[in-house]
Amino acid sequence: MKKNKLGNTDLFVTPIGLGVLTIGYTQLDLPLEEGAEIVKYAYEKGIRLFDTAQYYETYPFIREAFKGIDLSPDNPDRPIIASKSLDHSYEEMKAAIHECLDALGIDHIDIFKMHEVRQEPDWSDRAGAWQCLIDYKKKGIVGAIGVSTHHVDITEMMADIPECDIVFPLINYAGLGIRKGDGPGTAEEMAAAIKKCLDAGKGVFAMKAFGGGNLTNTYMKSLNYVRDLGCHSIMIGMGKKSEIDDIVRYAEGVLPEEYQPETKDKKIHIDQGDCEACYSCVERCPNNAIYINDAGLADVNYDVCLTCGYCAPVCPVRAIIMW
Repeated sequence: MKKNKLGNTDLFVTPIGLGVLTIGYTQLDLPLEEGAEIVKYAYEKGIRLFDTAQYYETYPFIREAFKGIDLSPDNPDRPIIASKSLDHSYEEMKAAIHECLDALGIDHIDIFKMHEVRQEPDWSDRAGAWQCLIDYKKKGIVGAIGVSTHHVDITEMMADIPECDIVFPLINYAGLGIRKGDGPGTAEEMAAAIKKCLDAGKGVFAMKAFGGGNLTNTYMKSLNYVRDLGCHSIMIGMGKKSEIDDIVRYAEGVLPEEYQPETKDKKIHIDQGDCEACYSCVERCPNNAIYINDAGLADVNYDVCLTCGYCAPVCPVRAIIMW
């Protein structure tokens, strides 16, 4: 599979990356060996960009999958690993970086980002975490730094932040999950912000091309839209080898334009018998899809739910399930 230079960095990535969130406990909850086999299979099929996060708790899958593979910067064909943290302070981000390194058994990580940065004042409140990333890049422990975000305003702002190497924005043709300020944003607005980042030399890989699975029934249209924006890679969450086979065929240009995968409904469910109405999931949902219903319990608005699974880990009684 061909590789794209990731903006002004010295990293080269494949046009498709594997989002490791999907195999973790908040979604498919695969056993270690089974999940690691998915990651390993993606590598064997030619994928060379893998995104995870402290929050996902998927480091063990990656470590198991890449046993025996040289992950040092000296190996040009290594899997490029990107991680990220939700932390705000310098010390918290420092701990998150070292947790990642220790969990993966490495002393250098290619990419580390601030996870899910929102509009002001979130960016300013996380100045300590950002300074930590800058310092760890100078030390050579982190190769490239940046942010992941669902927000048009943050994506646009990153184009003007010289220390930012990488932007990981949410984008899909339907605009599902895109935010701007305190409200929704459009695909056109995010596309313009992405172009600004690309023009500034930022490395850009995109998330949610399928809108959290809601656009899988327009498979080729969804992928083509993001590809044509010029993103260096499209991050796809996959939990089956057949899904990897399909996306590799797409990246290699041999998947027919009329191709359509078999799709099944997958939804977030909240067990009303277990819910304690603590509001944790409401506050955690990045797309305001969870609300308190007339019974005073958490419920899901499926019109805007991204099926990202971010809500599940914060539920103190594990009332949130996905099927």
